[in-house]
Amino acid sequence: MRNARILVVDDESTLRTSLFRVFGRRGYQVVTAGRIEEAKQLVPASQPLDLAILDLNLPDGDGMDLIKTLKSVHPKCQFIVLTGFGTIELAIQATQNGAFHFLTKPFDVEELLSVVDKALVQRQLQQENQQLRRELFGKYRFDQIIGDSEEIRNVLSLVSRVADSDSTVLVTGESGTGKELVAKAIHYNSPRAAQPFVAINCGAIPAELLESELFGHVKGAFTGAIANRVGRFEMADGGTLFLDEIGDLDPSLQVKLLRVLQERTFEPVGGTRSLQVNVRVIAATHRNLEEAVAQGNFREDLFYRLNVIPIAIPALKDRPSDIPLLMAHFIQHFNKTKGRQLLGLTPEATQALMGYPWPGNIRELENLIERIAILKGHGMIEINDLPAKYRSNGLASTAAEAEISLPEEGLDFNSAVDQFENQLILRALEKTGWNRNQAAILLRLNRTTLVEKIKKKGLRPPGDLAFDHNG
Repeated sequence: MRNARILVVDDESTLRTSLFRVFGRRGYQVVTAGRIEEAKQLVPASQPLDLAILDLNLPDGDGMDLIKTLKSVHPKCQFIVLTGFGTIELAIQATQNGAFHFLTKPFDVEELLSVVDKALVQRQLQQENQQLRRELFGKYRFDQIIGDSEEIRNVLSLVSRVADSDSTVLVTGESGTGKELVAKAIHYNSPRAAQPFVAINCGAIPAELLESELFGHVKGAFTGAIANRVGRFEMADGGTLFLDEIGDLDPSLQVKLLRVLQERTFEPVGGTRSLQVNVRVIAATHRNLEEAVAQGNFREDLFYRLNVIPIAIPALKDRPSDIPLLMAHFIQHFNKTKGRQLLGLTPEATQALMGYPWPGNIRELENLIERIAILKGHGMIEINDLPAKYRSNGLASTAAEAEISLPEEGLDFNSAVDQFENQLILRALEKTGWNRNQAAILLRLNRTTLVEKIKKKGLRPPGDLAFDHNG
């Protein structure tokens, strides 16, 4: 956390001066005090405090009382306790009362810097997770995974059942289907919801850097490693680590990930000490990992470690009945966030979008509605408001663009019109599963008019001799 505000409280002036310089060089805002009363005056409630480093034995009182006072004023502050040999029991008591860590004097400055980095990372993660928890009953409720199709109901049922467990989950699906949303729904509806949710895209970081991102590194481990670094596994301790695009993981890292999943321990790059973590892993990929295993590109033992509970997210084209629900959701969202007044989509526009294959899945649909919200701003979204590639799937554009063949000898106009009308009605009925209400909306006809036309023309579902024309 750059610009973090740090308080140092110790009666040794040389130590205060030394730490002031060390932290100042790292870009932190530092204030120092030699006594409890001085410390209280330096950090009023009106000024944020991210971290306090303090001795328990101070000239005018007990540092434990200072921790309690500062916590009441700065509840999000992290505390690191400095202690002499004779007060280690008190230091342990301080950590039990909420202090992040304690160090015995004399201590190594590099060790202190490492602890400070971890404390500030924890502080930032707590801030982020407090915000995410506020959204827990908003964005990450199960009912915010939009859809009423059988496919998405099956996904929601599985997500709700696995949320309470600690089992590893493998989420699969095409890009843009909402794999990270599912992972967050699992985490924020689990007993780990108050702990960090840490995400990393394994396909977006070069292999030579990804190991350090995952496991951290110690100072001097490689060129440019000027300080210790906390890895994502350690950041996620107690919570959930989301490994996106796990299918892109380099084979050398697959071995190390397997060990972490098996033993729950790892070593930072360049380190010799094993660290133990309590992390739930949720992985995701758009690749077929079973095929990757067969081709020798993915370790079979790692695949089975990840694939304890598989959740397959259907592509949007495989659940077209959910498209109107998603469109309504995004219209409402962008009306609120961008101050727009869109009322919905016309039947022609809806039909066009329901017939589109959506290679970009939900992400593409969201981007389209956002674009229209910005450019149109209000009223009904009509088919002409859609970009050309989306318009070619609707009934209206199909009728307007239909190629009509006129033979040399001519044709019977009334018969041709009647035949074309039959085709339009049949297509509308087929598109809606022979639901006359929905078909009438698509064709902009009164329902009774459509029912009369169906009856007059003798139209019925294929093989259904008992079709009720009036139903």
